[in-house]
Order: sequence, then C-alpha cells, then structure tokens
Amino acid sequence: MLGECGMLKRDRRGLRKCSVILCKEMVVDELFIQSLQTDDILTDSMAESILAEPTSQKRSWRLLSLLPKRGPRAFSSFCSALRDTEQQHLCALLTEYVDSPLPLPTQEGTVPAKRARTQESMEMCLDADSPITTPVLPCTPDFYFSHCQQSYSMVSSPRGLALVISNVSFDHCAAPDLDSRKGGEVDEEVLRKVFTELDYIVTVRRDLTAQGMRACIEQFGRRQQHQTVSSCVVCLLSHGVEGAIYGTDGQLLQLDWVFEAFDNAHCPLLQNKPKMFFIQACRGEEMDCGVEQSDGPERTQSPGCEQRDAGREGEGDEDTRQTEERGRLRVKLPQRSDMICGFASLKGTAAMRNTKRGSWFIQEVNSALRFRARDTHLSDILVQVNTHTPHITVIVSTFSIKVVISQFSASNLL
Repeated sequence: MLGECGMLKRDRRGLRKCSVILCKEMVVDELFIQSLQTDDILTDSMAESILAEPTSQKRSWRLLSLLPKRGPRAFSSFCSALRDTEQQHLCALLTEYVDSPLPLPTQEGTVPAKRARTQESMEMCLDADSPITTPVLPCTPDFYFSHCQQSYSMVSSPRGLALVISNVSFDHCAAPDLDSRKGGEVDEEVLRKVFTELDYIVTVRRDLTAQGMRACIEQFGRRQQHQTVSSCVVCLLSHGVEGAIYGTDGQLLQLDWVFEAFDNAHCPLLQNKPKMFFIQACRGEEMDCGVEQSDGPERTQSPGCEQRDAGREGEGDEDTRQTEERGRLRVKLPQRSDMICGFASLKGTAAMRNTKRGSWFIQEVNSALRFRARDTHLSDILVQVNTHTPHITVIVSTFSIKVVISQFSASNLL
C-alpha cells in the first residue's frame, strides 16, 4: 500500500495496465474534469493544464499522470466520473485489473451529489426510446484526399471549439409564462457527446439569463484557441420567438447579435473558417405537425411527451450592437461569411421537443452526424434532417458570399 498521499497500489496497477486503452478511448472533457474537481481530486490549475492539452490523447495522458498522486480516493472518483459520463465500459475494464471489487465513494466524505441530469441521461439510455449513440463513422483516407481540395481545411486537432447553451429551468418570478423545458438536458448531453467524438472541445452552460448568455458568448468568441483550430460550433437551446431566444429571466437575446459576434469584424480569429450554428427554439406559436397526425408510433415511443419550445409572444428587444466601420486599404471580406445555421422550425412556427428523448431537431442532427458526417456536406446533412423528420421543417440559413457553404464537408471533421 502507498501512504495516505498516494493511490492504493492495486488501483495504481490497474491504471497502468489499462493506460493505453484509456488514452485511446477515454473522453476527457470539461464535464469529466468537473466531476473530479467536485470530489476535490483535481485543483483548478490541474484542471486547466489538462484541458489546455491540444489533443484528446494528451489530455488523457496528463490526467493519468496526475491521478496516482492525488490520494487513495482518486481511483474511486475516477471510476465515478467514467460512469457519470457514460463510459461504463472503461470502468468495467478497470475492474478486471484490481484485486477486489471496485471501491465506491463513501457517505462519510464531503462528496457532493452528482449532477441529476447525468443520471437522467443514463436512465434514458436504458429506454428503447433513448437517443442514438452509435459511434461516429470515420471517413476513409481515399475519400478525404479526393475531397479535401473542395472543402474547408479541417486538419487541426482538436477540430474546433463548441459551445452549447441549454436553458431548461426558468425563473418563475421573472418569467412566469416560460415552462421548464423537460428533455432539454438530454439534448445538451447528446450534443456534448457527438461533438466530442468529432474531436471538438465542448463547453456546456446551463440555465443562463439573457445577459449571462451574452457574456458567455462574448467570452467564448474571444478565446485565443480559435486562432489554431479549424472551425467553431454554437448550439443554443431555449424557448424563443422569431429572431430571438429567451434567457432564464424572461429577457430576449437577439440571434442577429449572436451571428454578429462571430462575423469577420468582431471575431477575426475565425475568419475564413466554418462557423456552425444550431438553434433549437420556437419561432412563433403556430403548429406544423404534418397532415395526418401530430405524432405517431413511427416518430416516437413516448406519446404524451411532446412539448413546444415557444415562449410568450412579444417583440424582441432593440439591444443590438452598432457595427464599427473599418476603412482598410486592403481586400475586404464580407461582414458575414463561412456561416451556416440550422433552425428547428419555420418562421412563425413552434419547435417540438419530447420530454423523454429530447427535441426532434437535435435527435435528427445527432443521428445524421453519426451516420453521414464521413461523406456528406453539412448543408446536405441538414437537408437530410429535414427529409427524415416529416413533422417539422428545418431551415438552413447561410451567410456566405466569398465561400459557397456547401463546400464545407462534414466528413473532414474526422
């Protein structure tokens, strides 16, 4: 046995024997690191050093090098983090290499309760109506090299940074007309997993006010790592109206402001790089659920769980930034280029969400990326999302003058 400052010998041996497989398959993202920080296994500086590593394998190696020095509870907390992030197969693998049953955290410590949304997501994975989790299919080298000249350069690792803002619970005092978005926690977990598998560093933020969303987006757009990566993803999940989404305080954030925050003038680090936006929110109150039926057995096995992501009717606020004129004696880029945005509904209509499985739009985006990202342009993937979801209409909006957006091949995400 090691002293109190180190990991138990059997646990350290198990980590060492499984280190190669762990580094190859383990997903070390912010959610995983936060779990270890919650258990006081990692300090803030350690967490920052791990997440600063440029590739998933290097993040895994850094974490595995630190764990044996973080005390006898480090192994059990590590296994708990694997379970919380739905990497149970790696937890089971570690069990085979220890001399006794897997140690579990005791109730005597000051270990806070784990995130409820993770537990809910795990329970939903046991349901036949759970989101698709088939591994993302990789493209072949032949396909990549035969198409890379007609696509954006997607050679960095990580491929880019992704931001997911998910508003699930709303302030009943400030926004009495906005109900809880049950199923929204499933969407954020689905997006976190699929873009992590596509080699993005994913940041998930839950339940922000309109000002909180604005500050989060501004901070995300200023991250220096945008300079070294190939692309960017922004996912906004909330109640909404045409042209805006609600914060948890009932105030509106204008989508035009969001697009402006990432345009060539305000986010120069992302110039000439694809910027992808996915908006799960209503754009009005009207229902568009098809002709024959609103939802049937072929659509979902969760009848009675469908809700709309509409908020109260109202005009958006007028809080938009003034664009600063920049007269430069050089060839100029368009103000907005290399952007593509997928909306979950038509103008004036409601976006549908299943309280067990998540929103219809995010479900189909997840499935399409997993099966078609290896050989299909992103614009075509969103068309397929529309085709495979007959009860909704997905609107693909592009802001691209210099570069034809369909040249972006999602297969190069891999």
